Amino acid sequence: MEFDVVIVGAGPSGLSASIRLKQLAAEAGSEISVCVVEKGSEVGAHILSGAILEPRTLNELMPDWQEKGAPLNTPAGEDRFLYLTETGAMRLPTPPQMHNKGNYIISLGNFCRWLAGEAEALGVEIYPGFAAAEVLFDETGRVSGVATGDMGIGKDGTPTDMHQPGVELRARYTLFGEGCRGHLSKQLIAKFGLDRDSQPQTYGIGIKELWEVPPDKHQQGLIIHTVGWPLDSKTYGGSFIYHLENNQVAVGFVIGLDYGNPHLSPFDEMQRFKTHPKIRPTFEGGKRVSYGARALIEGGFQSLPKLTFPGGALIGDAAGFMIVPKIKGTHTAMKSGMTAAEAAFAALSGGGTSELDAYPENLKKTWLWSELRKMRNIRPSFRWGLYAGIAYSALDTYLFRGNAPWTFANHADHSALKKAAACPKIDYPKPDGVLTFDKLSSVFISNTNHEENQPAHLRLKDESVPVDVNLALYDGPEARFCPAGVYEFIEEDAKPRLQINAQNCVHCKTCDIKDPTQNITWVTPEGGGGPNYPNM
Repeated sequence: MEFDVVIVGAGPSGLSASIRLKQLAAEAGSEISVCVVEKGSEVGAHILSGAILEPRTLNELMPDWQEKGAPLNTPAGEDRFLYLTETGAMRLPTPPQMHNKGNYIISLGNFCRWLAGEAEALGVEIYPGFAAAEVLFDETGRVSGVATGDMGIGKDGTPTDMHQPGVELRARYTLFGEGCRGHLSKQLIAKFGLDRDSQPQTYGIGIKELWEVPPDKHQQGLIIHTVGWPLDSKTYGGSFIYHLENNQVAVGFVIGLDYGNPHLSPFDEMQRFKTHPKIRPTFEGGKRVSYGARALIEGGFQSLPKLTFPGGALIGDAAGFMIVPKIKGTHTAMKSGMTAAEAAFAALSGGGTSELDAYPENLKKTWLWSELRKMRNIRPSFRWGLYAGIAYSALDTYLFRGNAPWTFANHADHSALKKAAACPKIDYPKPDGVLTFDKLSSVFISNTNHEENQPAHLRLKDESVPVDVNLALYDGPEARFCPAGVYEFIEEDAKPRLQINAQNCVHCKTCDIKDPTQNITWVTPEGGGGPNYPNM
């Protein structure tokens, strides 16, 4: 199948790009064919975020979004920023970057579903359940599209009776909006050396639950962020609690993947957080209705790779446009997609160039670029610890106003992990099944499913490394940093062995990032597999 533009990923960046392309074509009175492929079973199935939307980009893309019924139902209300000790809480001044007046608490999955409807109304072809599994190149080495993965391949790698071959989607330009640590984006960055002149990318893991709480515990529009307990002062992280409509509360915990203690379990830290005496009352008497996890891209301005390559570009969090101090990335992802779309349309209208140079050039003239640059030093400052990070952030914000004459370096997250013998073990309480839960019951309500008779999408470069290195030196951290119980060390013939329960995978990509030996590679499974988030 041939198109003018193929977009990988039906997230906010990819859908915004598709809409902008069609808008430009309509304004010019021309035709342009646009295709979006999405590995989730439906648009929004794999979308997970807090989320608070800053509507700035939406206003640019669709000024009449209210008339069109955009699902922005909960205007942001009161902001609270708390420092937690083990038994108490101290209210701190809300940093200016985290003020949310004029913003909206949303389900990002539902927002993307609405964007997809608007895109289809403009003539965009959207194919959910089709995972882009391979980048296609022409004879000159230029990207010429993607191929979707075969369906019905057995565990042994041979076709089954259900086999359906993948489809080649050829395009004059291909935009990759796969989100954080995208499978194909990672390959393109390596192939074209797109990160040659940038700092290593850094990440966090976000773990989220959606609850229905009693009406007397609910305050629609309330926004709470916390730092401190249960993490120690050396570990970057914190929580969010967002009160949506219909007595629903989204609660999440984010931990920077540059943590050092291999005994740390992000999932269990999140469960422990809910037991805090100032947090527990919100959820007592309530019901947990959904669960999910996803890596967040946190490197910021200095970790941005080169955005273009012959035949295509990286957009959204495939490149890394999240602004960590604001805890927001949707509006920036959308802006990057729109800017790339404008460059692609201009190139198509003018006969086309191999590389979309106008995309980064124009992006540098936007508010996105200056905003990202001004906040570049805040996240890296927390490597000195929580208190030093808060102190520097205040200095950077109020004195330097983001214009300090230096830029802090970033370091690869997997290199931060220390040997197990040098770190204290962490004793996590057992889940009670009411307020706190185990991984398997959590994965169950994420609606995660994979066809079991397919090759594992979690690949080991060397099968001896998990036991000989990771277990021996780091006490098998993959069993803890995975929030879905995918990795499990079991005894077999009196010897330990790593078992990979790939069917549990919620596609968070943490293992691909945090494995200390970089021995695990996440590749796309059969299309339609993974979580099915209804309202996340």
